[in-house]
Amino acid sequence: MDLAASPLAQPFPDMPAIEGVTLRVARAQYKEWDRCDLTFVELAEGTSLAGVFTQSACASSEVELGREQVQTGTARALVVNAGNSNAFTGFRGREAVEAIQTQVADRLDCAASDVLVSSTGVIGVPLPKDKAREGVANALTAEPCGWEDAAATINTTDTFNKGAHASAMLGSTRVELCGIIKGSGMIAPDMATMLGYIFTDADVEPQFLQELLNAANLQTFSCITVDGDTSTSDTVLVFATGKAGNAQITGWDSPGADAFAAALNDVCRNLAQLVVRDGEGASKFITIRVSGAVDDDSARRIGLAIANSPLVKTAIAGEDANWGRVVMAVGKAGQPADRDRLSIGFGGVWAARDGVPVDDYDEAPVAKHLKGQEIDIAVDMGMDTSGTGGSATVWTCDLTHGYISINADYRS
Repeated sequence: MDLAASPLAQPFPDMPAIEGVTLRVARAQYKEWDRCDLTFVELAEGTSLAGVFTQSACASSEVELGREQVQTGTARALVVNAGNSNAFTGFRGREAVEAIQTQVADRLDCAASDVLVSSTGVIGVPLPKDKAREGVANALTAEPCGWEDAAATINTTDTFNKGAHASAMLGSTRVELCGIIKGSGMIAPDMATMLGYIFTDADVEPQFLQELLNAANLQTFSCITVDGDTSTSDTVLVFATGKAGNAQITGWDSPGADAFAAALNDVCRNLAQLVVRDGEGASKFITIRVSGAVDDDSARRIGLAIANSPLVKTAIAGEDANWGRVVMAVGKAGQPADRDRLSIGFGGVWAARDGVPVDDYDEAPVAKHLKGQEIDIAVDMGMDTSGTGGSATVWTCDLTHGYISINADYRS
């Protein structure tokens, strides 16, 4: 399926090499396409591992094994397959994953549990073992490649390659963080909703790395939605090689912990937003800011109710300043709300305040704002009586006929 680049596409950034990380790509030909579809990442011994995974009850074998592997806190390799999700494939799917793990582990002389595997693509088709074996063999001997090649290889319906970079000073030591991600459809926050991988040369203790990823996830990957559908394969992994030579970060009292956490959050947020910008059929990037809720979690749930509403999303696609649809979405969110305290605005202009339309509301600047590609929706719940009410920011895209066209042809 050849798709034109999203009008919201961002250029791939310049990203430095990460010591202890070697990228390679190869062709396994899981689909009939003329492209690489297998990414292999070799990691230095002693690399720390953290991960978050889909909460889907129909998760793939890759996710089930990944959940177990994250408990060990270490990794030596990553294999990502594109074109076949290997989900809903029973014992045959698990055998295919275990065969990949064994093949890589034998080559690297490491434990099979140190080899992480992810797959993305069509659900319900077992991963062909012969193609996997040949593809992995090709990857193991391929020449090292750059970040954009690796990012392109993990794509499915993505229309542009996605990467993000940040750095941090840990005392006198500079550390780098680089991430790649794929995701365009079947995107809804239930941990993450795509495949994302972040690599750093920082030395971070695995348990604390997991704590940092959990916190970043709640404010980034779990605050995006394209279509309200959660994948069976969602995975975000962080690998820390420790090659920068900093004193190991073991907790918040460690020198540089705050700086590293901020850099990780920055990479996660940028990657999450890139997924929304490549939402299937998207023409507008929508930021929803909710304030004045009873707490942050309530604000996030309200924001997601708005972001997942087909009526809100189609109104934005049609450049219609129909703030009544936002009211509807707030009302169905199942969170504490008071109709007579609610305020709603677009692009910095309040359309309704304290439960009633603004008397001198001028729709002209709002209509102009909605003609752009970057849309801002503000919702003040008015439930904050102490000055410390909950707030959250959620990102989504509009819903156009392009979404139907892409998904109607997905398997062809």
